[in-house]
Amino acid sequence: MILLLFIVILMVAGVVAWIVAEKTASIARWISLIALAVNLALVIYLWSTQPTEENAPQWIARYVVPWIPSFGISFSLAMDGLSLLMLLLTFFLGIFAVLISWNEIQERVGFYHFNLLWVLAGITGVFLTMDLFLFYFFWEVMLIPMYFLIGIWGHENRRYAAYKFFIFTQASGLLMLLAILGLFFIHGGQTGTFTFDYFQLLDTEMSVDTARWLMLGFLAAFIVKLPVVPFHTWLPDAHSQAPTAGSLILAGLLLKTGAYGLIRFVLPLFPSAAIEIAPWAMLFGVIGILYGASLAFSQTDLKRLVAYTSVSHMGFVILGVFAFNEIAMQGVVMQMITHGISTGALFILAGVLYERIHTRDITQMGGFWKKVPFMGTIGLVFVLASLGLPGLGNFVAEFLTLIGTWPVSPMLTILATIGVVFATAYSLRIMQKVFLGETSSDKFLPDLSLREKFILIPLVAAIIWLGLFPQTVINTVRQVVADPFTTEQIISSDIEKEDGVQ
Repeated sequence: MILLLFIVILMVAGVVAWIVAEKTASIARWISLIALAVNLALVIYLWSTQPTEENAPQWIARYVVPWIPSFGISFSLAMDGLSLLMLLLTFFLGIFAVLISWNEIQERVGFYHFNLLWVLAGITGVFLTMDLFLFYFFWEVMLIPMYFLIGIWGHENRRYAAYKFFIFTQASGLLMLLAILGLFFIHGGQTGTFTFDYFQLLDTEMSVDTARWLMLGFLAAFIVKLPVVPFHTWLPDAHSQAPTAGSLILAGLLLKTGAYGLIRFVLPLFPSAAIEIAPWAMLFGVIGILYGASLAFSQTDLKRLVAYTSVSHMGFVILGVFAFNEIAMQGVVMQMITHGISTGALFILAGVLYERIHTRDITQMGGFWKKVPFMGTIGLVFVLASLGLPGLGNFVAEFLTLIGTWPVSPMLTILATIGVVFATAYSLRIMQKVFLGETSSDKFLPDLSLREKFILIPLVAAIIWLGLFPQTVINTVRQVVADPFTTEQIISSDIEKEDGVQ
């Protein structure tokens, strides 16, 4: 029941915030903040009560009720260590998305908070659902509120960015829907039971060609959302034109739904097809690392620069996912969390600067450290996190990914490591162009306010904690990323299924 509450609280709070904002906007903000704080407290409670023994059950909680039984659709939710960590990240960053919008959003406040909470509800549903029809439903719930957040409260080219975001994600989502329907009918034809239940569909037997085509349908949705080069072109526009909270949610959470989909659905449902495309997927991951880094270095718009760093960092995710071993997968999960925090913080800093100087052009910045030393210090922490400094969470993520990838492909690992060097170049360029160098203007520039410090200091604490004490995260997700993803088991599963088909 607690799993259902996570979604219901956000949806109901969104509607209430929209209604009460007609009288006073500040109440809408407080409703959003309280709803997310309650959800964060609930998921921390679940985390604190999670069994730590090695033989503890994988699933922490489950909730299943029939929804449309005649079509095999149920309201099926479940939480394991991976879902739990993703929900922690969702509600943690969601609170800061509300706080950073406190002064930035002054028009249509109620509708804004309705969309903010509903996109978070959609993300929550994606991380919890175990029914593929319900999964597609929440996948679409994420899309429409984000379209409004970009299109209504974004910057000068917001409509173009919103359309592009919608078309890319909607088109790829429809391909996933076709694949879901294909899986539904194949399973029904084999067993006589037509169902969208994830656990039953795991046992579906398919020919190699069928598995390949169905997997590509799922893969299309996930690699567009991740995003993987060359399906990334919606990302810089959406990031740069979205309001600060929109950029935070896009970078911190929406991209992670693509990575989550790869781990939760693509590998378990289509293991043989995943093995088949793994070399190409890893190659595209490395291309994304290098291509994203090179484009990030050439940007003059601060938000586009940070957006392209996401393309580069997410390349490590697809590289690690298709390495098929526990160490690389641990690195992937750490990357999902640390990238959400560090890149989200950089977008918050970009938004804070925009509020003060009304530009994102880094050629018009410089020498800000003398004027805003606290902001500069915070910026330095996240720039160092982005380049992978030891002691910060991003280092652990990329280190584990590279260690896990080396036995699979030394050459791709070396190329990915070069991407880490590139990350140093574009990250230090942010510090040099924004906070160091010659002072660009004599105008007064206020340092971080108390509210802004309250947002950024916990993010600093989180990225340092993840760098120094990653074992907690590793233990939480161990049962999810361990044995089912070893190459030997996948190949064994492949052989068994082929025998069954024959």
